[in-house]
Amino acid sequence: MADLLCRGWRPILRVRSERVRWYTSVASFPPAVPTWSHPPSSTQISDDEINRLATRPRRPVTLADLVKHGRPPLSPDALLSSANYTLALLPPRLAHRIQCLRNLPFIVVSNPHISQIYNNYLHSISTLLPYHKRHITTLQEEEQFTETMADLVHTHNNTIPILARGFLECRKYITPSEVTKFLEQHLRARIGTRLIAEQHIALHMASQPGSYEEKGVSPYIGVIDTALRPAEIIRNCDAFVCEICELKYGVRPSLILNGEVDAEFAHVPVHLEYIVTELLKNAYRATVESGNERKPVEITIAAAPNAPHTKLEALKNLLVSQDTSHDFSQEGLTEYCNTEGDAIPLNSAAQSITIRIRDQGGGIAPDILPNIWAFNFTTFSNNQTSNTDNDNIDALNAISGSGGGNSSSIAGLGYGLPLGRAYAEYFGGGIAVESLYGFGTDVYLSLQGVGKIS
Repeated sequence: MADLLCRGWRPILRVRSERVRWYTSVASFPPAVPTWSHPPSSTQISDDEINRLATRPRRPVTLADLVKHGRPPLSPDALLSSANYTLALLPPRLAHRIQCLRNLPFIVVSNPHISQIYNNYLHSISTLLPYHKRHITTLQEEEQFTETMADLVHTHNNTIPILARGFLECRKYITPSEVTKFLEQHLRARIGTRLIAEQHIALHMASQPGSYEEKGVSPYIGVIDTALRPAEIIRNCDAFVCEICELKYGVRPSLILNGEVDAEFAHVPVHLEYIVTELLKNAYRATVESGNERKPVEITIAAAPNAPHTKLEALKNLLVSQDTSHDFSQEGLTEYCNTEGDAIPLNSAAQSITIRIRDQGGGIAPDILPNIWAFNFTTFSNNQTSNTDNDNIDALNAISGSGGGNSSSIAGLGYGLPLGRAYAEYFGGGIAVESLYGFGTDVYLSLQGVGKIS
């Protein structure tokens, strides 16, 4: 602080409506001084570099983008193409998240937990910049880059529970609507960033010698299962959530699974597993707490027939890419769809899977229904004990897959449903809730796949 004052900076603390922000005034500098201050960091990266990267366009990444490099094992050229594609996408995304964190009130981003996330992003972008300034041209460079990607994924493993704890501690200084808006944007961006990094890591690992058995080919292309069966995911999630219910309540709800139980489509199994787990937790909890544990929860799977689109039309609708190696004019798309080898054309439009989860748990009260999509960090009052807060944070750890949490907790901080909707909506799906108050709830989960892959 003394160093700043010696250089002519004078921090001014202004408090308005319990919100604290830091501004700077300068005696000898022109008015074009940065408005926002942000926590110090040991990472050496200039604000100009972050601003430059943050202003670059960011396009949605589709499932078709992720499978376009081919089915593993990839050729050396395809593996390098995947690495450079990953490298082109990640730094602007990380820089944009840093800018969004800086735009929070200073007292919020200075919270130790939120500041930890802020510094994690600075660390990640600083490790990528040496690669970003050049092209990856050798397999040795690609291997080093993949190790950097693995470090990036590990660094951000606990982002959700850490942010939850930070916003819980800062609830005096930021409104619930501001938190919800920030988290909706941040967590959706995190899904894409993590998926891009994990996809290249998985493609790299699957392309190493000895990764595939001679007797067959894996249905996976990176983290995407091209023959994903929702029924299997549902059964696994049912077993997990039933154990939680038995530990918490001493009973195990029953499940009826019907519809097209043999349906398959191409999607990210980890996403579906998270969504189904959260929806089953809500349904089972409502069923048990309403005293209707003997009434089964019914899950119906419906697979929409493939739409009569050509490969070209499907690719035009699905593929959004920054890759400039292909000409995406009409002629270029036609050529791309007819390419053999590493390029993977689509045989049909994206297949839609709808899953209905029906319970008889009493439904959702009308005064609660409008708020089910909010990140309910404010549901805990200020006079609650720290043990209660820790219990709920531990529940969030468990449901986010970050480990170290209390797996017997079935109620968390209210992040489960909005997070599940974010996963569903990322690739064009969604979640709809129909409540019959006094009877039960129907939840409709729709997922858009990538279509059949040849």
